[in-house]
Amino acid sequence: MTYMLNDIDEAIDRKFLVTKSVSNQVPAGTIVHIMGADRHKNGSISVYYRITYTRQDYTIKFDDLKSFCKWARPDNFIARHYESFNKKEIQRYIKLKDRNFTNFCLPIIVVALIIVWAALLVLLKASKSAIIIGAVASVVLAVMITVMFKTSRQKALTRLYSKVSARSNWGVSFK
Repeated sequence: MTYMLNDIDEAIDRKFLVTKSVSNQVPAGTIVHIMGADRHKNGSISVYYRITYTRQDYTIKFDDLKSFCKWARPDNFIARHYESFNKKEIQRYIKLKDRNFTNFCLPIIVVALIIVWAALLVLLKASKSAIIIGAVASVVLAVMITVMFKTSRQKALTRLYSKVSARSNWGVSFK
């Protein structure tokens, strides 16, 4: 999911989670503080940022605001609890947050339906029963994949929340 800004000035003095690695810049999963930005006549922008925890300063140039939004997005949860996670967990979190029905479930459902319909048509030779079984199997398959997607996403987020909860003294445990 892409976060969009209306103007680069909205990003200044805010913390962003880098979601896409760019050569000679910080890797994905790093929290950065946007220090400033310059707009150029050709529409490109230069962004000056600092790695929050090491205080190293960097500059990166983007063709437009949309490419900046693909590179980083605000994320309060990771910004608050950055020290609780390692890079691998943060990168998994980014992938998990970027998943949605159309870019994750739909391709799996389409491939599964092609396999099911091909198998039914070959085995049952395009009879009425093959069509009925195929229709029922299609609905069941789509519902199963959607439910599995939602539960796996919920379990992964709950694991992250419980890791943060275990390190704090909130007195709340996520299960």
